[in-house]
Amino acid sequence: MPGASNAIAIGTTKPTPTLVAPARPALASARVNAFLSGKDLNHFRRGLLRWYDCHRRDLPWRVTSDPYRIWVSEVMLQQTRVAAVLDHYRIFIDRFPTVEALAAASEDAVLAAWSGLGYYRRARMLHQCAQQIVERHDGGFPRNAEALRALPGIGRYTAAAVASIAFAEPRAVADGNVERVLGRLNGIDLTTVETWQHAQTLLDESRPGDFNQAMMELGATVCLPRKPHCRSCPAQKWCRTQGEILRSRRTTRQTKKQIWCALERRDDNGDGRKIRLVRRSMKASLMPGMWELPQSSEPPRALPESAQWRTFRHSITVTDYTVHVLRTTPSGAGPSLGPSKGKWIAINHISRLPITGLTRKILKADGII
Repeated sequence: MPGASNAIAIGTTKPTPTLVAPARPALASARVNAFLSGKDLNHFRRGLLRWYDCHRRDLPWRVTSDPYRIWVSEVMLQQTRVAAVLDHYRIFIDRFPTVEALAAASEDAVLAAWSGLGYYRRARMLHQCAQQIVERHDGGFPRNAEALRALPGIGRYTAAAVASIAFAEPRAVADGNVERVLGRLNGIDLTTVETWQHAQTLLDESRPGDFNQAMMELGATVCLPRKPHCRSCPAQKWCRTQGEILRSRRTTRQTKKQIWCALERRDDNGDGRKIRLVRRSMKASLMPGMWELPQSSEPPRALPESAQWRTFRHSITVTDYTVHVLRTTPSGAGPSLGPSKGKWIAINHISRLPITGLTRKILKADGII
């Protein structure tokens, strides 16, 4: 019998059967792409690419094959909406037009250009990766996903995206949008392994970069988490769920907190207007080394109604903050958040500092920047 063992155990007269547990990838592949094959698969690929050619959004990183610019956009787009990335991308590329320019910059300059995008570890890793590309690769990007993954801060998704879009390597990508599209098409909540296998099987290898972007575009603009636009979907014919919302395996409960921030200003003769900012510890778990307004998790004891200027909503990772902004003065009038701390920063120097997204939001609302 094929696969059976012919070995005879010592001291027995019967063959000892070999029991082999089925490997996980085999089980995964059995559930993948059962709904598409042969001509249907070819029709699906062509239909999706036609739809993408007609309906894709006009985004600045889609008009270049420069791996540096594609890489920057992909890192910025991680866990961040396209609308929030657009202005930051243009500013960042203007300031650091090449990987050499990014590598030569100071970390503070990179963080200042990144300010407002959040998840600042991305900016630090981007900077480190640029330095390694310049030092070890003479400024040239590795041309395949495996080599790209050897660089700091580049994971499976980013490596596949850059390799497929910039170098036409037939590597599929699987972000949150692609995962949702594949789950609905297949009618099951796919595991991570199955999602990547599924994406690779569907991939059109003649246009891998465009196909990957088409899958992500479909999830971002049509196959939405809530109220998908099924009538506009080029894959509706093959969709098993027709927009049904699949139960997610990963649910995160948001924590709610309140904080109080002090917006304190003064005018120095000859030095112009200044505000007080505090620098976070370099050992902080979130946003180390970033500058922010003085803040407290407790309200001041004496808080006249006139002191509270405005309330903001702000989210950082899994925490939703209600932020109460108080106007204070260096003379002591108005509420206090404890002993004065931090440093007086000239307003025209703020753009050079890496400030937190919350601080940027408050300063913009007050017309300071």
